[in-house]
Amino acid sequence: MNVAALLTDPNAWAALVTLTVLEVVLGIDNLVFIAVLTSRLAPDKARRARQIGLSLAFVFRVLMLAGLAWLIGLTAPLFTIFGAVISWRDIVLIGGGLFLIAKATYEIHAEVEASDEPAEPRSTVRAFSLIVLQLVLVDLVFSLDSIITAIGMVEELAIMIAAVVIAMIVMYAAAGPVGDFIAEHPTTKMLALAFLMLIGVALVADGFKFHIPRGYIYFAMAFAGAVEACNVMAKRNRRRRRR
Repeated sequence: MNVAALLTDPNAWAALVTLTVLEVVLGIDNLVFIAVLTSRLAPDKARRARQIGLSLAFVFRVLMLAGLAWLIGLTAPLFTIFGAVISWRDIVLIGGGLFLIAKATYEIHAEVEASDEPAEPRSTVRAFSLIVLQLVLVDLVFSLDSIITAIGMVEELAIMIAAVVIAMIVMYAAAGPVGDFIAEHPTTKMLALAFLMLIGVALVADGFKFHIPRGYIYFAMAFAGAVEACNVMAKRNRRRRRR
């Protein structure tokens, strides 16, 4: 279908809106990880790391869309374990899920065992490079899951690319405020780390063909986020009354 036909087709517009919303929702996982990972960096380097992370996420999604045949081939079965047929896609999801669980556990331990002395922001080239490397790994996992979902919903490549572009613009606009908010409120960072662990468990379960509906996860995240927002507002009001 050519571009003119797509622009005048109401079904194409409906597919674009639906897929864009889905891509934005799926991108929340990536956005939370980027915000948590960059929270220990100095503000200028955190901003640059977020830009690099989101740019890589966009590049990976477009490259995967361009290689649809190769991407579909990743779902071909390789072997069976615990009664589940495992493909390359499943291996990527399991590996990415285990990485998220390990990373969230490490960060939670670092927060709980934190010293009373204020830590200086990590701004060395080595620390920055390590964070960018971790962003690359997680971007690959989330991009794979996101694009395979898009392939299952829409047939037109132009609609997929348009949805990805719009979703990445929304994520780019939200990355700064989300990152700044998590860095400013330590309790929200702990909540974000718990979300990452939950997402990691869901990815591992998906890899073993035990699908956990994402609606349950996002509802839990939204509910916990709303409770935490009330806590933040309550603390702010108490500070104002004291002043």
